[in-house]
Amino acid sequence: MPKPRPYHHGDLRQALMRAAEALIGEVGPRAFTLREVARRAGVSHNAPYRHFASRDDLLLAVAQEGYERLRVNMTKWMKSSVSARKRLVLCGCGYVEFALRWPRYFLVMFDLPELMHGKHDKGGIGVAAFQVLLDAIADAQQAGVLPEGDSVQLAWIAWSLVHGIAKLAVAGNLPLSHRKTLDFARRASESIIDGIEHSGNRFKMR
Repeated sequence: MPKPRPYHHGDLRQALMRAAEALIGEVGPRAFTLREVARRAGVSHNAPYRHFASRDDLLLAVAQEGYERLRVNMTKWMKSSVSARKRLVLCGCGYVEFALRWPRYFLVMFDLPELMHGKHDKGGIGVAAFQVLLDAIADAQQAGVLPEGDSVQLAWIAWSLVHGIAKLAVAGNLPLSHRKTLDFARRASESIIDGIEHSGNRFKMR
């Protein structure tokens, strides 16, 4: 076991975050402890409390970082097109690709609902990422790609599709390569947009 060593200039917080991320990949977001995170970071078992009041506070910090990466990744994918329809499809692809690249973040963000929606989450940490999808839905509605109506409910439909694909892929239950998973996400997104578009007024949300 490495000897505990001091951290300076804010390195301790990042060291703990990286140790937590690695441990989550091994044991999942529910089984790890602050003591084990400290051991892996090479610091005393009391050191994490300089930055995190509890295990849940550390998990929440990891989730916050994950949601920011998700927001950036979806936005990056969407930049390759000016078409409202294509941007909506690319937004979903960016979501799935995020999960494939950073499955440990994905686990913390979505496998701990009591943490994400409980007393620890006072700022709605997923709001900015969801707003990217919501804006893409609104743009598609304005362009006539999607029908008028409740954009939030349409966003839920789109989110449910890509989240299901991402969840299956991360769990190893989708027998496709990284590239083929993204191709599947693209085709599935196009199909559901076609279905909503062709349904016209019958699909307007109430």
